[in-house]
Amino acid sequence: MEDLNRLYSDRAGKMRKSEIRELLKVTQDPEIISFAGGLPNPKSFPIDDLKEVIHVVLDHHGKESLQYGTTQGVPELRESIAERARKDGIDAGPEHVAIMSGSQQALDTVGKIFLNPGDYALVGLPSYLGGINAYRSYEANLAGIPLDKDGMCVDLLEEKIKELLKQGVTPKFIYTVPTFQNPAGVIMPENRRKKLIDLANEHDLLIIEDDPYGKLRYDVDHIKPLKALDDADRVIYISTFSKILSPGFRLAWAIASEELTRKMVICKQALDLCTNTFTQFIVNEFIRIGSLDLHILKICEYYRPKRDIMMRAMKDYFPAGYVCNKPLGGMFAWVTLAEGIDTEVMFLDALKQKVAYVHGKAFCVDGSGGRSMRLNFSYSTDEQIKEGMCRLGAVIAAKMKVLCQ
Repeated sequence: MEDLNRLYSDRAGKMRKSEIRELLKVTQDPEIISFAGGLPNPKSFPIDDLKEVIHVVLDHHGKESLQYGTTQGVPELRESIAERARKDGIDAGPEHVAIMSGSQQALDTVGKIFLNPGDYALVGLPSYLGGINAYRSYEANLAGIPLDKDGMCVDLLEEKIKELLKQGVTPKFIYTVPTFQNPAGVIMPENRRKKLIDLANEHDLLIIEDDPYGKLRYDVDHIKPLKALDDADRVIYISTFSKILSPGFRLAWAIASEELTRKMVICKQALDLCTNTFTQFIVNEFIRIGSLDLHILKICEYYRPKRDIMMRAMKDYFPAGYVCNKPLGGMFAWVTLAEGIDTEVMFLDALKQKVAYVHGKAFCVDGSGGRSMRLNFSYSTDEQIKEGMCRLGAVIAAKMKVLCQ
């Protein structure tokens, strides 16, 4: 056909590509050291253990694991997830759990259920790009709330809510990654979490809690999820096996009230009928035999030194003037450079030196973040981290030299 544009829906015309997904195409060159993707390290995948688990699943659950499943998910896995959630302080049964084909599907489902064109949602500045894109695809207006070292600034959140209410606008929900936030890596302390819940109760809002990294703790004890503080069923909790086991399984879950869970399941029926049944049985068996918790301990021990290497290499190779708070968990370091440096423009210079990152504007709905960048420390080898920081430091130094002329 000559012109497909006349056939596209208004919504399709407003869809935006993911900057991170596009960057990953560019960084496929094996000579490029990429800190751009949020990728687990493939050396962390428990391949031998999973081989044994797969044989057990096929031997004992072969017929049902290879068949269509229910949209809400395999009951045994939902019970296993609910049991683990209860250990984290979340009051949940299997009826509150919906299995999703990756957490991105859960984020998209939330957008489809709650957002009409022109509705408002509140997100962090910066915030996870996947959440931003999911909600923008439903033509929502996203109002950004600045973060500090303790996560989303709830006082500024309160001001924004009141400002919108004065304009006759009631936001639909607050989207937050409170634990080892992507991209900033910060943790919201419990007192601020309680204030966030209070604000949601006061203004009759939902909270979407995205928690992919909560188990990847390096220097802190267990942190109660927001959902554990939720007495009014205002929080939809989303998490995934992508960061703690394998992204290739495309397996995640949402925990919410029974009413909201039913609504998410009905929405999901039109998307993919059901999540991959085989991987659900595999993961449930992996949990049942106690391997998941052991694996999480192993990957934390594997990633902690990588984070430390990146922090040391930054000190060694980056010119003075940068700010990077040491992340206590997760997979990312958030770096802010000196005034005058635009990391989106600088990316092309970095690529010439065979090193890549994600520029900060990609994570900011108001166009801010121009001096910042996100660096992933989980994927690269130790030597690649050192060399990549050396290359990136040289690029930054060259930019600063030009600014000083």
